[in-house]
Amino acid sequence: MADTDPNLSIDPNSGFCSQTKTFYSLRPHVPLPPETLPLSAAEFALSFLRNNPISPEKTTALIDATTGHRISYPEFIHRTETLTASLQSLFGLSKGETAFVLSPASLQVPILYFSLLSLGVVISPANPISTKSEISRQINLSKPVIAFATSATAEKLPSFRHRTILLDSPEFQSMMTLPTGKKLTRVDVNQSDPAAILYSSGTTGRVKGVILTHRNFIALIAKLNPVGPDTEEEIPPHSVSLFTVPLFHVFGFFMCVSAVAVAVTVVLMERFEFEGMLKAVEAYRVTDIPVSPPLVVAMAKSEVVGKYDLSSLRLVGSGGAPLGKEVMEKFSARFPDVEIGQGYGLTESTGGASRMIGPDETKRYGSVGRVSENMEAKIVDPVTGEALPPGHQGELWLRGPTIMKDTGVSAGYVGDDKATASTLDSEGWLKTGDLCYFDSDGFLFIVDRLKELIKYKAYQVAPAELEHLLQSHPEIADAAVIPYPDEEAGQIPMAFLVRKPGSNLNEAQVAPYKKIRRVAFINSIPKSPAGKILRRELSDAALSGASARL
Repeated sequence: MADTDPNLSIDPNSGFCSQTKTFYSLRPHVPLPPETLPLSAAEFALSFLRNNPISPEKTTALIDATTGHRISYPEFIHRTETLTASLQSLFGLSKGETAFVLSPASLQVPILYFSLLSLGVVISPANPISTKSEISRQINLSKPVIAFATSATAEKLPSFRHRTILLDSPEFQSMMTLPTGKKLTRVDVNQSDPAAILYSSGTTGRVKGVILTHRNFIALIAKLNPVGPDTEEEIPPHSVSLFTVPLFHVFGFFMCVSAVAVAVTVVLMERFEFEGMLKAVEAYRVTDIPVSPPLVVAMAKSEVVGKYDLSSLRLVGSGGAPLGKEVMEKFSARFPDVEIGQGYGLTESTGGASRMIGPDETKRYGSVGRVSENMEAKIVDPVTGEALPPGHQGELWLRGPTIMKDTGVSAGYVGDDKATASTLDSEGWLKTGDLCYFDSDGFLFIVDRLKELIKYKAYQVAPAELEHLLQSHPEIADAAVIPYPDEEAGQIPMAFLVRKPGSNLNEAQVAPYKKIRRVAFINSIPKSPAGKILRRELSDAALSGASARL
């Protein structure tokens, strides 16, 4: 159990304390390095790697899924150190300056991340398919002095003080492999210094830049200690992990850093394609896949899955949005030897705020696991502000060392003090905006986003609940539910549905199904890179009559 006040009476099953109205982590407390110790996230991760018992010097670090090109861990370290020296000598990058990264996943990106983290340069990665206007807003927020892109993405970028470096150019290749002749000057990076500016998904409003510190990432990496009690189940020795999550998203960013810490072999796909993922699992004997929820749905339902040998798979970790019980059951029936572990986190919590560990916990269908190590949680009534016990729904609040800071220069949302103040309270609690509850065994369940609840007459209807039910229909491949204005009811649930191939399902067959009052059939559900449904796009399309073009 978490390292808490021994005078508190904490329920050993749920972790709930009736005195403080707080849920404490049931995981063993993880010690962290002293906050005053100068230490970058990269340095901390590489210290884990060097002490790893599975001989990282003999292990492959990175594999390109398309070409099969490999980089060993000794090569990874050498290229990181060489690139760090090159960036320091060629551009004189200073601690606290920001680098904008606009690139699909490649073997160069993790090396670049570790190099920039070592220099104390703030990494600001963005979606390479973003529009120029979206990129312009992100650049205005992060104010970078240099950019790293590819020959395909560079045209979207303006000029910078230190220009744009192409990751797919001979110049960058030489920066990673050819010694500069100049000795690297060590940079003392403080744990409180900003490490990254990551962008929230912006599913219900304008995108925000979240400042995360080296301390935030160190607190997450510390949980993966290879001599710790949970490591063998969470990241087994000699794991081969296929990254389907983008490296610019908090899930992918953290997985990239943590994989190096525990000497995982990472398989990267430049362009994600579902069947390409299955081919890569077969070809490289992948054991672990961090995925977004739509991929779990596809693996559970798609007929093409049967064409490939996926017997090497041991663990599928899902995050970004909750999975329905029906989908979990279908997945487990199809892959009885594969653990499917759900987790929960936000950009503002550096990802992992809760997770499942081991086969017993993964059987808790519908849950996103227990509160992670060193974390605290509250369930707060959004009307009264009262903190609630197990079994009651309310807004989830989180506090711990992975939560973005609430004070100081490197804190909260960059350039948006108002949003920071409304999200973080004076005691460091992060108000997630998610409607949740804990059960009597301390398992967290996500009901839906508070802002996305449908106000139907006197009731509040959770879109996610209806989506899970719709996804259980044998002829529905995917589903999204939004509120649609109604004069009598205020709002009614409207469903956007993707039929399975060959299905002739029509509106008359669906409309009475689970309180759905309006239906539109589309080719695909728009989602963020993390798998969150972009309801704003669907709502705009529904109100403009443009849903047929989605």
